[in-house]
Amino acid sequence: MAESPVVKSASEDLEDHGHKPGEHGGILVSLGRDSYHIEAVFESGGKLRLYTLGKDESRVIDVETQSLKGFVKAVGGNDAQPVTFAAESQEGDAANRTSQFVGILPAELSGSPVVVTIPNIVIAGERFRLGFESSAAAHDEAMPSKVADEEERQLYLTPGGIYTQADIEANGAVTASQKFRGLMSSHDMQPKTGDRICPITSTKATSKFSWVIDGKTYEFCCPPCVDEFVKLAKADPSAVKLPSEYVKR
Repeated sequence: MAESPVVKSASEDLEDHGHKPGEHGGILVSLGRDSYHIEAVFESGGKLRLYTLGKDESRVIDVETQSLKGFVKAVGGNDAQPVTFAAESQEGDAANRTSQFVGILPAELSGSPVVVTIPNIVIAGERFRLGFESSAAAHDEAMPSKVADEEERQLYLTPGGIYTQADIEANGAVTASQKFRGLMSSHDMQPKTGDRICPITSTKATSKFSWVIDGKTYEFCCPPCVDEFVKLAKADPSAVKLPSEYVKR
């Protein structure tokens, strides 16, 4: 009989298994004692995207095409509402298989911390039960979503505006998701006077998420904000201030 793992919250799963946020900035959830993983990514507009991954969390796997029937409720609430996750194949998926599922949360729950349960997902002929709890930070719609992989390569590895070839080399000729892979981000919404702040969200910045633009080093709260700022530097250079301007007054 196929194993049905105990449903855990995202925080419990991270604590028990030492997982870090996934490559797309989402919540990593273990299935079958780490035999497989799901990365859950909450996006603006109530969209919830699920990526199927292998035992090695960096390896995308395609699974049987199927429609997932799930339930979602507010954290601490009692009334669960149904939500359907449709298969949306990605480039590289085999015929009649998918590595991505997408669902839309009820409007009244969009942007709120929620508990998601999917009673049945089939992987390699085995049935698993998936459950996780989101965090408030995951739903903060002020935080931008990560750009798509090909778009990300074009963004970071081609110069434009005040983003120069020298900047690309200073940053290691890699993308933000490559440079910051495995690093956890948190969003301090109440920076103190004198703290460096993220140029995109005005939350507290950290030196571990820094990026060189126009020969100057800027600090951010998370990798998706680096995406947005590099876009700004290329499309509207006059809107980019000196690093010293991004400080809580």
